[in-house]
Amino acid sequence: MIEIKYFGAVAEKTKCEFEKVAFSEVSLQDLLRDLEEKYQFESLSFSVAVNQKIVSKAAAYNLQTNDIVALLPPFAGG
Repeated sequence: MIEIKYFGAVAEKTKCEFEKVAFSEVSLQDLLRDLEEKYQFESLSFSVAVNQKIVSKAAAYNLQTNDIVALLPPFAGG
């Protein structure tokens, strides 16, 4: 299972803070595409972290069982 955590506007859109999906191995792009189809993120802006490390949404990244993916709102510096 891969756990997906939602924060900020993404959590508001999904109406949940996290969910687990039954993939043993999937690419990050495939997971994001599935989530887009399910929740219709439209022009929602967010960053992606895998196991607490920010990764590019365009990266060729293969997720493994027990990975934690977080969809994070834009950060403001200060």
